[in-house]
Amino acid sequence: MDPTPSRHIVERQSRMLNFRVEYRQRSIEVVLEDASTVGDIKTILETELQVPVSKMQLKGWKSGDVSDSTVLQSLHLPKNNSLYVLTPDIAPLASTSQSSAQQGSSSQNYLLVISHREAQRDYSLNFPASKTIQEITLAASGISYPCHHLTVCRRSSPALTVDQTDECTDVHMVSDSEDDFEDAPEFGVDESEIFGMGSSSCQKSPMMPENSENEGDALLHFTAEFSRRYGDCHPVFYIGSLEAASQEAFYGKARDRKLLAIYLHNDESVLSNVFCSQMMCADSIVSYLSQNFITWAWDVTKEANKARLLTMCTRHFGSVVAQTIRTYKTDQFPLLLIVMGKRTSNEVLNVIQVYRSDEREAREMVKREQDEAYRLSLEADRKKREAQEREEAEQVRQERIRKEQEEEREAIRLSLEQALPPEPKEDDGEPISKLRIRTPSGEFLERRFLGSCKLQVLFDFVASKGYPSDEFKLLTTFPRRNITQLDPAWSLLEAKLFPQETLFLEAKE
Repeated sequence: MDPTPSRHIVERQSRMLNFRVEYRQRSIEVVLEDASTVGDIKTILETELQVPVSKMQLKGWKSGDVSDSTVLQSLHLPKNNSLYVLTPDIAPLASTSQSSAQQGSSSQNYLLVISHREAQRDYSLNFPASKTIQEITLAASGISYPCHHLTVCRRSSPALTVDQTDECTDVHMVSDSEDDFEDAPEFGVDESEIFGMGSSSCQKSPMMPENSENEGDALLHFTAEFSRRYGDCHPVFYIGSLEAASQEAFYGKARDRKLLAIYLHNDESVLSNVFCSQMMCADSIVSYLSQNFITWAWDVTKEANKARLLTMCTRHFGSVVAQTIRTYKTDQFPLLLIVMGKRTSNEVLNVIQVYRSDEREAREMVKREQDEAYRLSLEADRKKREAQEREEAEQVRQERIRKEQEEEREAIRLSLEQALPPEPKEDDGEPISKLRIRTPSGEFLERRFLGSCKLQVLFDFVASKGYPSDEFKLLTTFPRRNITQLDPAWSLLEAKLFPQETLFLEAKE
């Protein structure tokens, strides 16, 4: 027989991880072992997307940014993961001539800096060169590339009769070049939609009806209208009541819990359409909200719907949150409420006022809020865990003390039991005292003692049965005497416990 001891080699089985990676209008499925690195994912994406690894930022990791050398196993990822790719360093292709600009229009982006005179604000909008002004593309319009400045203002329409009470306005755009863009209906959406300046007579259909029977129907209408205006690439809005959305976000399985993002829309705000088209429909924002939030939306354009929202907020979050929303003016919308669930009540962590159309800044702002909420959640979990650990440690300590005390008492009892003199026989020829002792449980202890035996031997006998003299009193029945208060050196004869006596034990107070 081979004397060499056998060795058991345990090989770790690798896990297969699934990644869904979003990039602009594309979605790539990647499957890798967890022994692979982040760089391995980028290498696969480089082949699929034709984007150099050096220009690629892979986002969506739960643990924050990671390096290309990070091993997936060290990130403790679930089986299914969602990521997205950013390429901020890839600049639009510059043209060398007007003809080449038209031919390459599909790959160029124009930055339109639009000054809103009445609001005294500037908006920076990115559009592909293929977008048209009436029937002329941006690439063929002669505007400056890659950046062009425009000014927008109201212009009264003469088409209305005197009897009409609502003043209809349209958009007049003044270019910094020689030509004006009047009545331009197209930059992907109508200018009145972009700046929220359309009149009541020309208004698009409302985002949400004014008198829906329930919140679910209102949200179905909201989602359908949102998709009609801005396309199907947008956050998944929860269809149901605010209470149901809270339940979905906070009270499911622990691994599925998320924060609740409440999007509040107002069609009368000049920022709403810019925000929805440029940010809410951006792939990276959609992906980020889907991974980390349950998103619920509401339209406050109509006063009845706004009042209904304030009632819901008061019921679920308290009057302070409702009053805070009430103080925001129309041009300060849209808003994002970030809500975290707690045991007793839901807490609104922040009310985010959306005021810029910079996609990256908005994404970072949402990420900061989510990170702060996540930090607070971790802090609360840490304190809860520490309190639980302290409680468990105290229970262990108390149990250890209890066991030590029991072991000590048992050791003393055995020692006393072994030290007791043998029980005398009735025919020994010496005075014998027969004692009968009733315990608190109703049982009786019976034993013979020599009349010359000391009281201490009686006390030791009772203690050996689990009734030490420091916890129990030994009493006679009639007349009632406390034997434990007598001198332990007295004999049973001297204590008048002869020839027989019935005693009982009573716990000391």
